[in-house]
Amino acid sequence: MRLPDGLVAVVKRDCPTCVLVEPVLRRLGAAVWCQDDAGWFDGDDTDLELSYRLGIETVPTLLRVADGEERARVVGWSRPQWEELTGVAGLGEELPEHRPGCGSLSVDPSRVDALEARYGGSGLASRRVELAELEDEHEALFDRGWTDGLPVVPPTPERVLRMLRGTTRDPGEVVAVVPPDLVECTVEKVAVNAVMAGCLPEHLPVVLAALEAATAEEFALHGLLATTYFAGPVVVVNGPVAARIGMNAGVNALGQGNRANATIGRALQLVIRNVGGGRPGEVDRATMGNPGKLTFCFAEREHDSPFPPLAADRGVPGDAVTLVAGSGVQPVVDQLSRDPESLARTFAVCLRVNAHPKLPMAFDAMLVVSPEHGRVFREAGWDRRRLLAELDGLLALPGAELVRGAAGMVEGVPEALAGSTLPKFRPGGLLIAHAGGDAGLFSAIVGGWVAGETGSVPVTREVRQ
Repeated sequence: MRLPDGLVAVVKRDCPTCVLVEPVLRRLGAAVWCQDDAGWFDGDDTDLELSYRLGIETVPTLLRVADGEERARVVGWSRPQWEELTGVAGLGEELPEHRPGCGSLSVDPSRVDALEARYGGSGLASRRVELAELEDEHEALFDRGWTDGLPVVPPTPERVLRMLRGTTRDPGEVVAVVPPDLVECTVEKVAVNAVMAGCLPEHLPVVLAALEAATAEEFALHGLLATTYFAGPVVVVNGPVAARIGMNAGVNALGQGNRANATIGRALQLVIRNVGGGRPGEVDRATMGNPGKLTFCFAEREHDSPFPPLAADRGVPGDAVTLVAGSGVQPVVDQLSRDPESLARTFAVCLRVNAHPKLPMAFDAMLVVSPEHGRVFREAGWDRRRLLAELDGLLALPGAELVRGAAGMVEGVPEALAGSTLPKFRPGGLLIAHAGGDAGLFSAIVGGWVAGETGSVPVTREVRQ
């Protein structure tokens, strides 16, 4: 839009200062555009295109234009400044010398996203899908296979632009190559799916970090998708970011009801589905699956934990996510143990049945220790390393109990291992986190997937704003 040479002003009728300077503007013969009353002056800016393109933040704004380009501007009413800009003396002598203006409609938070989508040349690269006039937008998303079985939020340009404000990363930056289709996924594509999942903009950096972790080679996302086993990605969040975005590490931390927990994990799953092509019944071949494949995300409870933050123990202090392949939640009940040795034995016997009690080193797991159980370890001075060392000893299993046919079960290890002692978990195959409500002598085991090089390894990544 080329501006006319001379004096140009932007006003709105709802602004007392704009009404105050009307006589001055008419005396100057300025070209005046009004934001909220098309009939007040000759210029109609009720669509706010001019205001948006000029970056008007306050009205009235008076500009001097030459050769179609702005040379100077004054915001609000100030007689000395207006006289200097216009070169006309004695302006508005009957008016106060100075009056501040009002906020421009073009920076109204309720309008700015629509204006950016309409006029901003936002550069959104995603394909636009036009729906028929009578087509229900929510049903249309179901019909096109873009949902996880629950309704999603339609990803309009306005919503995607708002989501992208949650990060300083370039929308066109490739975050990851997402299996199984090995598609390059940009920050913008993640934002689209985060909108659909119901995320807030401040959740986006955590979703980006989770995707980076999920697509690390050692996490083996393609295999995790294609397996007939139950498992899917589980996201554990550490650092101040968890509290900043309102994540739940307390009561019902592994359950429903918290927007950040629910939508961050869901956004990751939607990216895998909609960008990578990982759809159930296609590449996703789980025999049964588990509800956590819709979303499984929680924050670690750090403030009273007996353990250092999980991510910090894994070499990434501060804001970070750790992804593990998880197959569901197995309850652990021990309401009587008050010393760490006894409680560790409870954990060990429950961990032994992970996947199958006769399959050592085959499947990883994560033990989520509740605050009441955690207090037992904290008061005894046991940290994560001490507990893991105790569990390693308790989970050194006699091969004779594990061989095929032992205890009347055909499942098990080859007979040649009968004289061996075998660990239940490979080195690094058991993670320990701390989460849950203040009351309840219950902890949880999140069963994993195939361990090590033949399966998935937990991955930790920094959350970058």
